Amino acid sequence: MLARRIAIPLMLLVAIAGIAGALYAQLETSDRGILPLDSSNTLEIGGIHVDVGAADSDSARYAGWRIAQRQGFRMLWAKMHNAPVNQAPNVPDGTLDQIVSSINVEREQIGPNRYIADLGVAFDAGKAAPLLGVDGGQTERSSPMLLIPVLVSGGTATSVELKNGWQRAWAEFRTVQSPIDYVRISGMGADPLLINAAQTNRPGRGWWRSLLEMYGASDILVAEVQLQRLYPGGPARGRFIARHGPDNEIVGGFTLTAANGDGIPAMLAEGAQRIDQIYAQALAAGRLTRDSSLNLPPPPVLPTIPEAKPAAPAFNSFQIQVIGKNVNFYNFAMAHLRTLPGIQSATPQQINPGGTSYILVQYKGDLSQLAAALTARGWTVEAAGSVVRIHSEGDKPPALPPPVQAPAPPPSGQTAQANTNQAAPHP
Repeated sequence: MLARRIAIPLMLLVAIAGIAGALYAQLETSDRGILPLDSSNTLEIGGIHVDVGAADSDSARYAGWRIAQRQGFRMLWAKMHNAPVNQAPNVPDGTLDQIVSSINVEREQIGPNRYIADLGVAFDAGKAAPLLGVDGGQTERSSPMLLIPVLVSGGTATSVELKNGWQRAWAEFRTVQSPIDYVRISGMGADPLLINAAQTNRPGRGWWRSLLEMYGASDILVAEVQLQRLYPGGPARGRFIARHGPDNEIVGGFTLTAANGDGIPAMLAEGAQRIDQIYAQALAAGRLTRDSSLNLPPPPVLPTIPEAKPAAPAFNSFQIQVIGKNVNFYNFAMAHLRTLPGIQSATPQQINPGGTSYILVQYKGDLSQLAAALTARGWTVEAAGSVVRIHSEGDKPPALPPPVQAPAPPPSGQTAQANTNQAAPHP
């Protein structure tokens, strides 16, 4: 029973290890995706050659790493201050042990009592800054630049569609000491669809704006290498071109060679460093300016439309209340209203021949003008608000005014005589 209890967890551990191994192998064999190294908190210097002998191999390696720390700090100080290495201060080994983050082995040969290697030293930026005399190890940097590495090999141009040595060189490039704020892509997810070698030749500004906004960048850098091999595994030649902007403006270029296929990764790594220097010099010269066509066009200027004032109504509505003893008062009131100048319409609302009748009128004028016009017709008028009350002081309503008659034309004889007199010549 005890053996069975032990065997079940052991089988589970073996199964979990097998699944994890399969997933790891799948990730390792994937054709896409190289995560860029995060070097935001380190200051690095490489290419330190050491050749040390000692009593045994461990002592020789330890001594070589000590020498690399000392030389690395002096080289980094000289690089930061743009001064000769012999002017750099000497720092005790105990202090160097506290500020060194790691020793990177680029190449090493270990013997029984000798150590030969090319090493790189990474310093903690925060701890090393006071000794280096810089503010946190930070330099003035550019605006975020979207970096697109393009490898042209065998007549085919690729970026991050497939893993390649050029993408790896930029993924492993230490950007903390560069004045260029690179936005590097990993090639995972939708990166191969959105950013690829074909995209670098598209002139459309709308798609470029969308990509820059999506990746949090403000400008474009295209680092291109044209790799030529004499034969598989033999000497190789790389033509490196630094481009900028959506129109692939050439900033600079150079050529490097590798003795054989094993030297290509080192050649590509050196190419990435030299292209970074080209971009840094262009930034200092003010050449890495954002193309104005990447900015959104200003919105069109809309014409100024004067504010329309509400038009005054052509006619005002008033209620006429007619007070009379019989139907004649109502009929005469309607006749007066329909012939009154300025009245557009007179519509009966309620007819009460022996009392008060109501009429709705549309009048071109105000209340006082309507009251004055009715008063001139002989009505007794009381006006308040939009109501006009009319009645007659006598037993009969006011008479209608006589119609205006046109002047009668003269007799035809007189007209002919007048025409004859006008046509007769003067004596």
